[in-house]
Amino acid sequence: MLLSLAWKNIWRNKKRSLIILIAIIIGLWAGLFASAVMFGMWNSAINSAIERDLSHIQIHTREFKKEKLITNTISNPSKIISELKNNNKIESVAQHVVIEGMASSPTSSSGVNIIGINPGNEKDITSISSKITEGNYFKRKIRNPIVVGEELAKKLGLKLKSKIILSFQAPDGTITYAACRIAGIFKSQSSNFDKSTVFVRNVDLYKILNIPPFIHEILIKLKNPQQLSTVTTQLKKEFPNLSVQNWKELAPELNLTYEMLVVELYIFLGIILFALLFGVTNTMLMSVLDRIRELGVLLAVGMKRLRIFRMIIYETVMLSLFGGIIGMIVGALTILYFASAGINLSIFADAFSSFGISTQLYPALPVSFYPMLTVMIIVTAVLASIYPAIKAIRLQPADAIRSYA
Repeated sequence: MLLSLAWKNIWRNKKRSLIILIAIIIGLWAGLFASAVMFGMWNSAINSAIERDLSHIQIHTREFKKEKLITNTISNPSKIISELKNNNKIESVAQHVVIEGMASSPTSSSGVNIIGINPGNEKDITSISSKITEGNYFKRKIRNPIVVGEELAKKLGLKLKSKIILSFQAPDGTITYAACRIAGIFKSQSSNFDKSTVFVRNVDLYKILNIPPFIHEILIKLKNPQQLSTVTTQLKKEFPNLSVQNWKELAPELNLTYEMLVVELYIFLGIILFALLFGVTNTMLMSVLDRIRELGVLLAVGMKRLRIFRMIIYETVMLSLFGGIIGMIVGALTILYFASAGINLSIFADAFSSFGISTQLYPALPVSFYPMLTVMIIVTAVLASIYPAIKAIRLQPADAIRSYA
């Protein structure tokens, strides 16, 4: 009965109630969409890093993780790769030779990470093959082909088919030089990666060094990324003598950013609700002042003050929750639309590339945000109703009836 009465009281002044409802709806819609955009940026940075070079899981020797020396190679890699391919939770596997060296051109030089790959396997793990802007991905039969980032090509004044000299330390400690021809130029979402990474075929590295095949790291892509922790734990037990790390361990700053972002988004939505709190309080106070004589009559005929207090709280919660639910529905539908269509932010490409964020943004928001937001709306409504409710129960029946008769 009290709930029914509270709902009817909300609509006694439709204009006032609609104004505060619209304010709640717009506030929550804007807050949810802004939160989804920020969360989408984080997702973009994570996905770009995983597809670019991190993969879901990496395996190295423990010595290589401490010091990236060319001699810290994985023993019996073919057996390990065979076991990984037999794991039904793993989609694809690739192996890398990783060497720190220098890249030189007639005009300049720069420190780079030289990544030796098997181009066929690499396509199943990383997205570099789809980021080629000039040339091709090791398709032409040229001697010692190399694929470089667009930023590095600009820095060294290189173009397609230009010669580039790589220098690095061989296993015996001597400095080795390799003359390569640029077969392709790529552009990823990260300008830092593009200016510091080059890709060559691992078979070419073996010939240059004149030593048997070796690898430094194994990259793993999972069928279901949600099983990341489970598979990581499983592989750590299977290969106790190796360093098995997932992307969260390889790039802890990205995982820390996620944890901080969740807190920041809750604070952001809390600030929006705090701003709406004053509007709701004012609306309910006006509603109480408009009904002083009526409330005085209810008190005079014996209605308990606690019931009046509860009625005001119910009115506020129902009004806020009604507007909040509509706001969340509109916000969710907007997010779903842009999560499919995307938002083109290519005008900010230079700024985004510094953080490894794609210019095609897809807003997203975890489902867990909505129940928590509902609780926050209810708490805000209760807080907003306290002052108007206290105002109502402090009325003296005789004074209220006589003053507003």
